[in-house]
Amino acid sequence: MADSKASLSIDGNVVAELPILKGSVGNDVIDIRTLGAAGYFTYDPGFMATASCESAITFIDGDKGVLQHRGYPIDSLAKQADYLEVCYILLHGDAPNRTQYDEFKGIITNHTMVHEKLVHFFHGFLPDAHPMAMLCGVVGALSSFYHSDLDIHAPDQRMRSAHRLIAKMPTIAAMAYKYSIGQPFVYPRNDLNYAENFLHMLFSVPAEEYVVSPTVARAMDRIFTLHADHEQNASTSTVRLAGSSGANPYACIAAGVASLWGPAHGGANEACLTMLEEIGSLDRVDEFVAKAKDKSDPFRLMGFGHRVYKNFDPRATVMRDTCHEVLSELGIKDPLLDVAMALEKVALEDNYFIEKKLYPNVDFYSGIILKAIGIPTNMFTVIFAMSRTVGWIAHWDEMLGQPGQKIGRPRQKYTGEIDRKFIPLSER
Repeated sequence: MADSKASLSIDGNVVAELPILKGSVGNDVIDIRTLGAAGYFTYDPGFMATASCESAITFIDGDKGVLQHRGYPIDSLAKQADYLEVCYILLHGDAPNRTQYDEFKGIITNHTMVHEKLVHFFHGFLPDAHPMAMLCGVVGALSSFYHSDLDIHAPDQRMRSAHRLIAKMPTIAAMAYKYSIGQPFVYPRNDLNYAENFLHMLFSVPAEEYVVSPTVARAMDRIFTLHADHEQNASTSTVRLAGSSGANPYACIAAGVASLWGPAHGGANEACLTMLEEIGSLDRVDEFVAKAKDKSDPFRLMGFGHRVYKNFDPRATVMRDTCHEVLSELGIKDPLLDVAMALEKVALEDNYFIEKKLYPNVDFYSGIILKAIGIPTNMFTVIFAMSRTVGWIAHWDEMLGQPGQKIGRPRQKYTGEIDRKFIPLSER
């Protein structure tokens, strides 16, 4: 229901009355769906001022540093809930009671294995294939294993697909890693929790037992939680757009993986490590900080500030504490980690960074943690995709459950040629 209306005037003439709609919180939106009838489209490259959908899943206020899932603040979830509880919240809207949580955890745990035939998909990749390439291909191929259970108009089938994807993504991600380093695949274990099981599948080998550190497992669980959803970002919008055509859930999530692979989206924590490698040692930190302050120098400190959060990244506070817990327990002596901690100190104390609000963000800390654990940089975006799967599938399910959905079809401002005379090839 419109609370008020906006009038669009052109050359002094009102050409359209547009309803102004209010959400439960955040900016009001101008409903422009009837604007085309007046002979106009809006022009908004990157959709920076366009609400593409109605959603009750995640709310962000970048100016105030707010991120909430279903109304629950992200710091409360990261500190007091585990990733599977957050998954339940994103999918169902409310925090589960003990019975609901145990049932949900049991379903996910019992779906972690993949069909043995899926193993053969990996052997079709070259040994040096990027793990994201493997993830994208294999996730899309999952639809061939569940072709009789892909009715997107059936809520129960959509939810089973959600359960399968949340459960199997860690297994597929770990298989991509193992294949890339030439080690045998490791099967999931039902006696381990979600984060522990993923670490087990990554690092254990048949020759000896791998003992999962509780501190490292807790850090991994928080990384999953802090990347679970982030409103209408590029990959989530990709999933929604693919889903609007009626595509099956596995194809839609594969599309999300492909979008996330772009360096402007999911590669931020990998870019942080690349930057640390470029700096190389503590004695060069001051040099690169000076370069970052120099407006004429193209160098940028990756992992500081955020496109959405103009104040601070609410995920970074939790991740910072977790990062220091991991580094303290592991006691790793790595020059790059020393460089990272020196940069963190500068960003938190130097007036230049404080005034411009260039605080370390979640990508900065998660990249440091993943490196400290021993995960190579080409797996960073894979872990991001694995974490974000629940957000993607929650948005996909929400969209399909809303009445009146239409296939996504953005318009354009055409700037090409018009009414050209075509000359047959024989005359040219």
